[in-house]
Amino acid sequence: YLPSPLFLLLLKIIILLCGCVSSGPPRVSEKVAHRQTARLGSAIKLPCPVEGDPPPLIMWTKDGRNIHSGWIRFRILRMGLKIKEVEADDAGTYICKATNGFGSVNINYTLIVIGESESELGNDVRPRFTQPAKMRKRVIARPVGSSVRLKCTASGNPRPDIVWLKDDRPLTEQEVGEGRQKKWTLSLKNLTPEHSGRYTCRVSNRAGEINATYKVEVIQRTNSKPILTGTHPVNTTVDYGGTTSFQCKVRSDVKPVIQWLKRVESNEESRYNSTIEVGDSRFVVLPTGEVWSRPDGSYLNKLLITRAKEEDAGMYICLGANTMGYSFRSAFLTVLPDTKPPITAMFSPTSSSLPWPVIIGIPAGIVFIFGTVLLWFCQSRKHCPPPSAPAAAAQVLQGSHRLPYRERDRGGVAPSSSTEKDCMSSMNYEEYIAQQQLLLSQGGPTLPPKIYPKIYTDIHTHTHSHVDGKVHQHQHIHFQC
Repeated sequence: YLPSPLFLLLLKIIILLCGCVSSGPPRVSEKVAHRQTARLGSAIKLPCPVEGDPPPLIMWTKDGRNIHSGWIRFRILRMGLKIKEVEADDAGTYICKATNGFGSVNINYTLIVIGESESELGNDVRPRFTQPAKMRKRVIARPVGSSVRLKCTASGNPRPDIVWLKDDRPLTEQEVGEGRQKKWTLSLKNLTPEHSGRYTCRVSNRAGEINATYKVEVIQRTNSKPILTGTHPVNTTVDYGGTTSFQCKVRSDVKPVIQWLKRVESNEESRYNSTIEVGDSRFVVLPTGEVWSRPDGSYLNKLLITRAKEEDAGMYICLGANTMGYSFRSAFLTVLPDTKPPITAMFSPTSSSLPWPVIIGIPAGIVFIFGTVLLWFCQSRKHCPPPSAPAAAAQVLQGSHRLPYRERDRGGVAPSSSTEKDCMSSMNYEEYIAQQQLLLSQGGPTLPPKIYPKIYTDIHTHTHSHVDGKVHQHQHIHFQC
């Protein structure tokens, strides 16, 4: 128990210590430079040094748009934003917003992107493409009625101009599209066969010129259902617990829907929540991953099977469909049996359903009960039969008078069996007298007249001493009629 003044002092110290880390809105912990400069192709990190209790949630925006994981070259770190391979379009206004339950704080940046050899704004820089990853696919096939976008984003000093050409013929403003500054992206909508051709972007300034060419092929709709190309899916065998996959290639003038089905056997329908009936069989619809578009105009999808089990074996169907119809192809999966030996219990050689203490305890209990019953039975055989009949007692008495004197002097009577001998020897004097009086009162005909039996006892003790100093005593009891 603490005294009251000391307790109050400790309480004040705790309050002061807790007050050092007070809760509140986020705050900027360091001074930052709000104007940042980065060179084309380099990397830059915009710091966001904020702190608060509770720790704030950080969110970045560029020109009012949220930056998320879909921005491949942008990575949001705990204390800042990192931009890899800086492009000209990365220039703009960035805001780091930190928020917790008590409020929020913003840190603003203005990012300026300069050319590789720019040391001063007055130097000329040859144009260069700033998004080469978006320009890798140069051969594009699209069906009639679809759309396509061709990108040629570039930078330089002074800022370069761009001219679009089709089959070496410059496109008009109407063809390119109005209202797009410098027309870095060419959008072609509602494609027709006349849109097929070679499209070239020509980017230039007084320091130099660059160009890139795309080949666009507009496919006439054939009004046909999808076609499964190649040999896939094919029959596959997999080890128990292994991993395998089926793949399906579909050719279609529009992006098809690809779905995988598995046939359900008659004894397996209860395992699935819902199945569909196709012909005389029932199928379960399996989860399907992304459909990939291939350069040859076909579409690919894969079905992955991991940790294969016996119930995974069976027939699988790849179904490709579009608005004109569907096509399908089947394949079978075989799962090899598990080669690992089954795990058996060490203490249950006869049954694996009971624990070993129960298996050992049951026989031991039976043996114990049997031994107890046997011991009780042996002890009960030594008990005397009840003296129910006076004639039996008289017969015993007559037998005692027919004995020689020496025998009567030893034990009184000599029963006809070992059991009767034990019973007679265990009879005390009072019981014997009572028995004799009963016989005398009934006046049995075989009793000799005027015989009055009496037993005399002599009890004495012997003491023996041994050489080694041990002493023990014997007590002798003598019976005499």
